[in-house]
Amino acid sequence: MLAYSHRYTTVIGPDRRKLLRSGLYVVLLVGATCYALLRHDAHMDIFDTAILIASAIGLACMALAWNALQLLSVSAAAMALLAIALYRQQLVAADHVFLLKYFLSSQSAIMWMGFSYWSSTVLYALGWLRRSANWMRLGTRAAWIGSLFGLAGLLVRWYESYLMGADIGHIPVSNLYEVFVLFSFLTTMLYLHLEHHFGSRQLGLFAMLLVSAAVTFMFKYGAGAHEIQPLIPALKSYWMKVHVPANFIGYGAFSMAAMFGAAWLLAGRPFFASRLPGRAWLDELSYKAIALGFVFFTIATILGALWAAEAWGGYWSWDPKETWALIVWLNYAAWLHARLVRNMRGAVLAWWSLVGFAITLFAFLGVNMFLSGLHSYGSL
Repeated sequence: MLAYSHRYTTVIGPDRRKLLRSGLYVVLLVGATCYALLRHDAHMDIFDTAILIASAIGLACMALAWNALQLLSVSAAAMALLAIALYRQQLVAADHVFLLKYFLSSQSAIMWMGFSYWSSTVLYALGWLRRSANWMRLGTRAAWIGSLFGLAGLLVRWYESYLMGADIGHIPVSNLYEVFVLFSFLTTMLYLHLEHHFGSRQLGLFAMLLVSAAVTFMFKYGAGAHEIQPLIPALKSYWMKVHVPANFIGYGAFSMAAMFGAAWLLAGRPFFASRLPGRAWLDELSYKAIALGFVFFTIATILGALWAAEAWGGYWSWDPKETWALIVWLNYAAWLHARLVRNMRGAVLAWWSLVGFAITLFAFLGVNMFLSGLHSYGSL
């Protein structure tokens, strides 16, 4: 009987704790959502309310399926609330309050995000070269720390924009500097979910090299872009809160697919083959990443058309950004057709994913830097 009770406690105990922890998380999330609705009801229309509720439901579903997301979101919220308390409604507090100046102001948190992502890349590289699970485990932890600071930085930046004025406050996805932070965070989270789901860290170096490159570009070419600027009239819309995040989930997934494609090509060489998953698995991962990205990019394109109709009076204007978005969509639609209908596999799709990434990169970055149009407000 005692042995049976011990086995029962051992098996059921952790599940019960997990259930209690998840229940507490849902209670906290519901409470925070209700507080936001009651506290800021005067500043929210029906669309803002719908976005908030849908976001809370989506976060709850993801966090219940992936427990690590619970700790991340609660910790980031706690950091943001501490920063809000330290600001005392005075933006200049960031210059003299120690925690704000070095850790919790949006710019400080984003700097720590970048440092953590660079550290993660180095740690994954050491683990990859030495075939050391310990170094790779440290790389994973550094990636989580970077994501924590990145998410907290975005939340604090959102608050900081309102400290500048109620008419200036906006969700921090309005320029390339802000969306590079979002891109780095979302791409890292996509990889960490893959790592959790498949229990392998072998692709961490590939994923974090991409993220580190994005962070380096952001810091090098966005030196003055961290300053919060008022929105132009076209951006003062609830559509921005759903269109941009959906777009960058798509961009992040397409970028991951390119890294998997590069890994597939390298897996044919002896040095890399012993350090990488099998090609069949890499091929499947590329397909899943592109399928996920295609779904979100399609949603973002539809939302963008609805936003354009409201802002400029037409669903489509053949603006350079819209034209290149269509090229990206057609490229990945053709990739999926080749994979699912023509049953294509192997090197052709691996190279195609890399070409697709180049097209996506130009649509994401090149258009904003080199072409003028209705979306020119997104430059660094």
